[in-house]
Amino acid sequence: MTTSTPRSPEAAPLLELRDVEAGYGPFRALFGVSLSIPPGHVVALLGSNGAGKTTVARVCSGLVAPTAGKLLFEGNDVTGVRAYRIARLGVAHAPEGRSVFASLTVEENLLLAFRVDLGRKLAPEAVARAYELFPRLGERRKQHAGTLSGGEQRMLALARVLVNPPRLLIADELSLGLAPIVVEEVYRTLGKVRDEGAALLLIEQHVKHALALADDVAVLNHGQVNYYGPASELGDLSERLLPAASNGSHA
Repeated sequence: MTTSTPRSPEAAPLLELRDVEAGYGPFRALFGVSLSIPPGHVVALLGSNGAGKTTVARVCSGLVAPTAGKLLFEGNDVTGVRAYRIARLGVAHAPEGRSVFASLTVEENLLLAFRVDLGRKLAPEAVARAYELFPRLGERRKQHAGTLSGGEQRMLALARVLVNPPRLLIADELSLGLAPIVVEEVYRTLGKVRDEGAALLLIEQHVKHALALADDVAVLNHGQVNYYGPASELGDLSERLLPAASNGSHA
């Protein structure tokens, strides 16, 4: 195992996993995973298919409860706390896939989400913010979501999360299956969210994009952390630690 001290150790973790084990029924996916996300930092979680990346994301957002170890938010033990309560702490989970209402227009999708989260009065302002983040959505505001391209649907799903920036965004394979030009747009938006002070846990198959944005990197292999340290120090280790590109893992 290759380890290193992550950057800015003086920053108290916003979210921390301590020796977490988790799985699905008899299947065990994580084995003693430890990592921390300081406020305002980007941690990239990398690894090959089946390494356990999505399971880590689900543990962090409360969708999967650890069978051992602890999940801490600002030093408080939130192990086993339900997902909706973790969301209220300021944790947003953008999973892989396209969670949109196909029969509604782009604008109707946004208004529906923002009215629930922010209230009717603030919803129009939030929609305008979404169009600033993703100008392409503004161009298609009257188009039914089901007729959008895959990349545009992913932008729509992401806009609903990012307009009201969370304290921590868990982004799971946001660029999966997208055209390179759309990936670039998604990453520009993630950079804006980081610059506004949000922390990110970035689960990604595009290693170069992830490393360009990340402060620290955790590399998973068969449910264990093989490397944890500054992205700038991963260097030539990446080829050895990442023997196969992630391509839509569900573990």
